[in-house]
Amino acid sequence: MGAIAQEKAKPVDFSYFGGAESLDEGRSPRRTAVPSPTAEDDGKSYPGPPQDPSDFLWIMTEEPHRTRRMAIMKAHPEVTKLMGHEPLTKWVVLGVVSLQVALAIWLRRTHPLSPLFLLCAYVIGGTANHNLFLAIHEITHNLAFKSVKANKALAVFANLPIGIPYSAAFKRYHIEHHKFLGEDGIDTDLPTRLELLCLNNVLGKVFFATFQILFYALRPGFVRAQTFTQWHFVNLVTQLVFDYALVKTFGARPLIYLLMSSFFAGSLHPLAGHFIAEHYIWDGLHQETYSYYGPLNIFAYNVGYHNEHHDFPSVAWTRLPALRALAPEFYDTIPSHPSWPMVIVNFIRDPEVGIFARVKRKPKSHGESSVQQLPASPSQPKD
Repeated sequence: MGAIAQEKAKPVDFSYFGGAESLDEGRSPRRTAVPSPTAEDDGKSYPGPPQDPSDFLWIMTEEPHRTRRMAIMKAHPEVTKLMGHEPLTKWVVLGVVSLQVALAIWLRRTHPLSPLFLLCAYVIGGTANHNLFLAIHEITHNLAFKSVKANKALAVFANLPIGIPYSAAFKRYHIEHHKFLGEDGIDTDLPTRLELLCLNNVLGKVFFATFQILFYALRPGFVRAQTFTQWHFVNLVTQLVFDYALVKTFGARPLIYLLMSSFFAGSLHPLAGHFIAEHYIWDGLHQETYSYYGPLNIFAYNVGYHNEHHDFPSVAWTRLPALRALAPEFYDTIPSHPSWPMVIVNFIRDPEVGIFARVKRKPKSHGESSVQQLPASPSQPKD
């Protein structure tokens, strides 16, 4: 009887029958890490099988951030002290805009295809304009000033070195991304069915990663057009006047530098890894938001703290590390990315991740009374 019991207790070697011994067999190394491993996820083995690459991951559960936000507020009511605007933001924006305009003018006599011009556009310009992308992201949440109009005006100003007007349109699309995370046809951060069909291979992923900025700029207009508002007009006219004055005064090369900077910022650039890192799903997990806690956050308004940001959009960038430190039991047990640059590399080479690796939900009927409002700081005005 004891021998029989031991035989029953012995784990089955499925490889004997021609199957895999575990979820890890034949798969590439795990891409995400867990700062504080748990019994449910040791941060080394795969939590689940690979996703079917022929379609997105369709789920019926609610997005996770509202539930976690409520749990954190119950466990740590002092979290409300972290909410509110950050006065430092406007000075960082002023400094980066000044840097980009000055460098663009300085390069006015340098050929756009020269090594110096290209190096400056990629290393300095790509980093600076990506910083401005994320400044506009921060300002979109009304976290630079108490006044909504002042925030919108600062976003238009931060838009200037990017060369193309987008700050006004981005605000509406991004707020919908938070409120309706993963809802097909509403959250324009999600790839479309056409992208899945055309780019679901290595060459397609290389193309997508190289031209990410164009997908994020053009996709929203095809998926969910916006009504043209006063701030769209202000953004458009201000940008056109700035671009015209720059070209008229210093020639076309300064504007070429700024546009190249914007392209590099959203292409194969170390900071651009955050576009893929934030919401693509990895390692057989059904987790739809991932954080990154590495040093590149210095250049990116701490947008790597992305679970923290989605849980509390009213907490400014300078206080997101404090939010994580306040509630480590909620954040340090969640898988996160150890590197943004490697996210791009792994996205391209790993067959387990691709355009298909996004969580989607069927769109709901959103009446005015049913729209879930994002939490705001007690001192922060409503838009």
